[in-house]
Amino acid sequence: MKNPNKNKTPKFIAISEQVIDKIISGELLPGDKVPSENELIHTFGVSNTTARKSLLEIESRGYAQRIKGKGTFVLNKTGDYHLVRTLGSIDATRRGFDESLKVEGFEPKTIVLEKTVLDHGVSAEISGKNYIIEGPVLKVHQLRYADDMLLKDETKYISLKYCPKINRLSTELSYFKVYEDKYKLKISDIKQTLSAIILPPEDGDNNFDIDYPLPVFVLDSVVISGKANVLELEKSLYRGDKYKFAIIAHPEYKG
Repeated sequence: MKNPNKNKTPKFIAISEQVIDKIISGELLPGDKVPSENELIHTFGVSNTTARKSLLEIESRGYAQRIKGKGTFVLNKTGDYHLVRTLGSIDATRRGFDESLKVEGFEPKTIVLEKTVLDHGVSAEISGKNYIIEGPVLKVHQLRYADDMLLKDETKYISLKYCPKINRLSTELSYFKVYEDKYKLKISDIKQTLSAIILPPEDGDNNFDIDYPLPVFVLDSVVISGKANVLELEKSLYRGDKYKFAIIAHPEYKG
């Protein structure tokens, strides 16, 4: 008599294959969180041992990595560093640049070119509207790397009126989390505009050290608290050959 279980795929393998299929198809993108152990238990009706083995299988095959205390995240397996970032997402902004890279399996690095306090205010036009931060303002200009490749040239202006002494903190953090956790400010909105330019290699503002004209995304954004309190303005340049942007049309804030 044949053993009916002889050629049967173990349950944890079957579950891991389903999750990996979602990663390969793009349903789960690099940086996305893989279903947790409890979610797998609830969805598939399995034991915690089976759920844990499923997550370990996904990780061992190189599709995801576990970050202690945070969860298991899809790794970026593309050889050309293509990164997908979501516009209009408060959750994506909250996570910050460094954390986003870490959960995708990259090693982030930051070089600060300028960190200074401006007595005068700054303004920017975003989505057809002019936004102003009155002085004093913290200006932070930094270069953001992934595995020693420069991906983002970032300049932020932060209100010292609403965030006093924020200039004393490290720049290698999610300022968004600092607004919420340290200053107890509820973020009500993020406005962003995305444009594209060709950055010549001889341009004095070109920090990418590329010897050919480089396509660059220019992202202008404003972070708002309450009805109209402008906490932050940002202008960042992203390597156009390394980034793709997704869009959330109607983001919802969950404080």
